[in-house]
Amino acid sequence: MVLHSGERWLCSNRNCGCTIVVESGSAQDGTNPRCSCGSVMKREFKPPVFSYLDFLRLDPPLVPAKETKQD
Repeated sequence: MVLHSGERWLCSNRNCGCTIVVESGSAQDGTNPRCSCGSVMKREFKPPVFSYLDFLRLDPPLVPAKETKQD
């Protein structure tokens, strides 16, 4: 697993609850790091960001109402 600087890794053992923050990244692929208790660590979950749907949140443009001509 490639480690990037600033990532948080959490211990998968609920009784341990250890957290680490990566200060220096590594470019080597490998396995997930292990905690001092021996359990495998997992990356902190970050919910996905769907930026391609942001246009749906825009307010519709204001269109002036058509005036009817009365004679």
